[in-house]
Amino acid sequence: MNVVFKKILIANRGEIALRIIRTCKEMGIKTVAVYSTADKDSLHVKFADEAVCIGKPSSMDSYLNIPHIMAAAEITNADAIHPGYGFLAENAKFAQICTDHGIKFIGPTPDMINAMGDKITAKETMIKAGVPVVPGSGGLLESVEQAKSLAKNQVGYPVILKATAGGGGKGMRVVWEESEMEKAFDNAKTEAAASFKNDGIYMEKFVEEPRHIEIQIAGDQFGNVCHLSERDCSIQRRHQKLVEESPSPFMTTELREAMGNAAIKAASAINYESVGTIEFLVDKHRNFYFMEMNTRIQVEHCVTEEVVNYDLIKEQIKIAAGHKVSGKNYYPQMHAIECRINAEDPYNDFRPSPGKITVLHTPGGHGVRVDSHVYAGYVIPPYYDSMIGKLITVAQTREEAIDTMHRALSEYIIEGVKTTIPFHLQLMKNEAFRKGDFNTKFMESFKMK
Repeated sequence: MNVVFKKILIANRGEIALRIIRTCKEMGIKTVAVYSTADKDSLHVKFADEAVCIGKPSSMDSYLNIPHIMAAAEITNADAIHPGYGFLAENAKFAQICTDHGIKFIGPTPDMINAMGDKITAKETMIKAGVPVVPGSGGLLESVEQAKSLAKNQVGYPVILKATAGGGGKGMRVVWEESEMEKAFDNAKTEAAASFKNDGIYMEKFVEEPRHIEIQIAGDQFGNVCHLSERDCSIQRRHQKLVEESPSPFMTTELREAMGNAAIKAASAINYESVGTIEFLVDKHRNFYFMEMNTRIQVEHCVTEEVVNYDLIKEQIKIAAGHKVSGKNYYPQMHAIECRINAEDPYNDFRPSPGKITVLHTPGGHGVRVDSHVYAGYVIPPYYDSMIGKLITVAQTREEAIDTMHRALSEYIIEGVKTTIPFHLQLMKNEAFRKGDFNTKFMESFKMK
């Protein structure tokens, strides 16, 4: 394989860093791990060809510290940087600094990141491209009076206020009637300012009983874009995904074609180059609306890989090296489900449970994949997200994938910290879930037994 990169620095940690290292090894590319002092014993540090400590445990002192990361790239002579997801993956400034230093950023250009990073700009771009969007303010809200007028006279209640620089559910408030608007408006702006140092908010119609369905896409520098079908990410809590699957049990052939074509239009509108995801809300009548674009690899990329037999990390690296995408679309040949295994206590409002893993047994068998960076004796630090790993099962049918998942979960033994395994075991036996009868509000009524 003619890939121009000799050494890639991975500006991330944990399971995604290890995932990237594995693909690089298969491609004959040397790797550099960076790590904070809290992560010195992580497997991504062990399995990389080189490793550089970049700071103290705090993200700001390490994985978000651009000068330290660039220094690590310089001293190890890395010719590319893979940002993974989270941290700096969608940071246009970081992508530009890489470019300015002659180091390839494995992802889209800064302009592409900016075009989709600001949600107002992204929505305007989608409207021009003919991609369906949720009715809304069409720009930033200047006052609570404007918000009330728009909601009453144009959009219609219920509405949702969103931070333009948002993510992870921050700076979002649902408003059901006019009497709630002032408090919601103030709270959304305050939270947006605290979270993103940008208090700009906008309004959209609140889509009731929605599905969260995303389309995986890949585009190259020659203008070719393809899609790799959908993932259903509707099982989520406080806007954080818990379970993902492909294909969606809600999907039809006609809807898949329509959403796939819309995703290609969306990516083509900014001449997108890399892998990425177009996220949609889909109402109960199967009307779909553009929500946002993630200009990076997703946590749940494994689900797509399993159903279309496609290494998305390898594709991302090849695109960055100037290769063309295939030009054809990909459709699910199997059914895959992913459960995010987090160090959280599902019996105590999913409270984080950092600490030392004293016993670990990971499941195996036909149709089972585990992406994780932990081992017995590993200490889950309190400074980052609580993910232990991802458990993915794949089978010919959804029912078989669910049954395999339940079996695999029952084999997954983790002691020393609380985990979400008990939640996932109950979910796999839940009648509504097994029927595919769920939306993004599912967790509001789910009770642990």
